[in-house]
Amino acid sequence: MRRALVIGIDDYENAPLNGCVADASVIGDLLARHGDGSPNFNVRKLLSSEQKVTAQVMDDQIKELFENPADTVVLFFAGHGIVDEKTNAGFIVSQDATRPHWGADLSHILTLANEAHPKIRSIVIILDSCKSGYAGEVPALRGTFSAIGPGVTILTACSREGFAEEADGHGVFTGIMIEGLGGGCSDVLGRITPASLYAYIDQTLGEWEARPMYKANVQTFITLRQVTPKVPAEVIRLLPIYFPDQTHHFALDPSFEPNRDNVPEAIMAIPPNPENTRIFADLQLCNRHGLVNPVGALHMYYAAINSQSCRLTALGAHYRKLAILGRI
Repeated sequence: MRRALVIGIDDYENAPLNGCVADASVIGDLLARHGDGSPNFNVRKLLSSEQKVTAQVMDDQIKELFENPADTVVLFFAGHGIVDEKTNAGFIVSQDATRPHWGADLSHILTLANEAHPKIRSIVIILDSCKSGYAGEVPALRGTFSAIGPGVTILTACSREGFAEEADGHGVFTGIMIEGLGGGCSDVLGRITPASLYAYIDQTLGEWEARPMYKANVQTFITLRQVTPKVPAEVIRLLPIYFPDQTHHFALDPSFEPNRDNVPEAIMAIPPNPENTRIFADLQLCNRHGLVNPVGALHMYYAAINSQSCRLTALGAHYRKLAILGRI
């Protein structure tokens, strides 16, 4: 019950592009499978390298995307975008574009997305094209206003006035998004959401580059893709046991540290305890990913060797609470 339509057009007659087909193909492959290879979205690719992507073809495919019930659908487009100043209408541009029929009308796409709720619970529209920030706007007498329906998220490469950029044969926006979907923007549990994807792109781009835009009307975040967790769920579920309250200091001693290289002679006499070293491995993993910090020491190793302690960070306290609530 998860569908994705990815569209990539390089072959424009008057203004060809270089990386849109490749970008759409990679995005489609990433969405089709989770990080472990298990099925994710049922992906349909619409690529100018394989067929003529006309306005009619785009309209038909986009309409079909939103027709039937689903948990989540994704529409991804890489190609030219335009706002017709005479009509104040925005389009993703087809190969047969001519004024006033430039391609797929962004307002019409938004209408289809809005009307699909609630038979489709979540809709994500991702546009790597110039002027793509127009998506989600409705022309008004003075300026524009946003009219995004329930469950709809829009992520665009640039603002209404902006221009999408290419570099090294790929869209700058999509190139960063590919890194994010590959795991760069996953949370501790390996979940990638539209919001985390936007944050990753926004943080990567400089102030002199086109700024991405994020618009959403959602009550819950969806997971676009699942990759290998940084900390396994079974370890996070142990946090309430290791830390009976969120301010608890977990006492360490040399028996937690299995390494006896270059330790003081007094420590050599204290053998590692197998159960303690197992727990310490969990705590060290949590430390590497920002859930736990040593107290009074720079590293967990020294906290153990010197019989100090460790405690939860604010992020660790958050995941501990989720474990208590049974949400992990």
